[in-house]
Amino acid sequence: MELVLSFLTACWVVFGAMAPYLLLGFIVAGVLSVVISPEWVERHLGGSGFGQIFKASLLGVPLPLCSCGVIPVAASLRRHGAGKGATTAFLLSTPQTGVDSIAVTYALLGPFLAVFRPLAALVTGLVGGGLVHLFDREPLPPAVTPEEANEEACAADGSCCADEGEPCCGGAHDESQGSALGRALRYGLVVLPRDIGRPLVVGILLSGLISVLVAPDTLRHYLGTGIVPMLAAMAIGIPLYVCATASVPIALGLIHAGLSPGAALVFLISGPATNAAALATLWKVLGRKATVLYLLTVAICSLGSGLLIDAAINVADIPSSALIRGADPQAIAQAGGHEHHEAAVFGSWFQQASAVALLGVLAFALWPRRRSRPTEDGPPEADRALVLEVEGMTCSGCARSLTRALEEVPGVTAVEVDVATGLAKVRGHAFDPSQLQDAVSSLGFELQNPEILGKA
Repeated sequence: MELVLSFLTACWVVFGAMAPYLLLGFIVAGVLSVVISPEWVERHLGGSGFGQIFKASLLGVPLPLCSCGVIPVAASLRRHGAGKGATTAFLLSTPQTGVDSIAVTYALLGPFLAVFRPLAALVTGLVGGGLVHLFDREPLPPAVTPEEANEEACAADGSCCADEGEPCCGGAHDESQGSALGRALRYGLVVLPRDIGRPLVVGILLSGLISVLVAPDTLRHYLGTGIVPMLAAMAIGIPLYVCATASVPIALGLIHAGLSPGAALVFLISGPATNAAALATLWKVLGRKATVLYLLTVAICSLGSGLLIDAAINVADIPSSALIRGADPQAIAQAGGHEHHEAAVFGSWFQQASAVALLGVLAFALWPRRRSRPTEDGPPEADRALVLEVEGMTCSGCARSLTRALEEVPGVTAVEVDVATGLAKVRGHAFDPSQLQDAVSSLGFELQNPEILGKA
């Protein structure tokens, strides 16, 4: 019973310490989702060259996208004109950080790592994008511009409003509906927590588990110091699926268990930047050479960042415990004095209020909702409707990318995508079913019921 109480206490300490900063990160992420639209990103990443690579790396740092969710977004960028080097840079820098994960890093690991982590993500994107630009000249299919998509749709269904001086009226879903504040709050407090809520909870539980089961300095005793624990952290991080925010409490537990801050940083870079499923999709979307260069970049930059951090800490003679901002689950779980224990666990009233608010946000976002399978019945103006079963979608970013890709198929007038069920309902006039499959495949997803295309 004492072990269970210590475990729950350690988890609550980590959760309470990160709650105020994570809520702030969620809200800022919601604002960014409104201010930085996919069209804006595509407009600034078109073409090729090192200028686009730098902009792709820089834009990717604050965006809250996980390693799975960023791939369809990057594939969509490529379809709309982004160069291969810029696409790779975006793929590298984006999943490593985000405003929410930066806020949590500051809360749990202190300002030093909170500043260094996004800088490492930026450099990783620049290095990887530059390598692909220099050494991977394999051509990809021509990019589809929004103008070309509109022209094709007009030619297919005759729905162009050229007489009124308007673009084609295909009936595509308008994501700009509603006030900017409402859309920002919905994304920040509903959509984003739904995307990262489960891995975040798992990360907190793992942090608490490490804290109560692994004695301090155990990992240092078995792995020593230097590059060996960094290689071990990278070997665990590369195949593991963990989002940038959820990786922080795990890194906190590893530091308390004896891993150096540099080795923890290797995990913070390699874990969110890669996972087995994402790498398989990346191989399909960008090709073999780009995938190899991607992995090489993650390995070199994560190890280099880890060695640099540890060297800086050693030169400045900063103990690892000084990097932690009061979120010490081991010390609290093992606290002897009742007063010290209670003060450490419950903290300030603001921290506790934030923790309760964050619990409410996560509970609302993750609460199961009844979902019904969409039917193939469409509105009277649509003469064709299909329900596609799509495998590989993991978050709202996947849904947005797939929705946009399907909407650009000539003749499609409406698209509804549900990540939870993996279903996409497509309605329209005289669209080519094979182009629907191409749109799905171009983002790295798989169509589970291709036989439905023959019935259209």
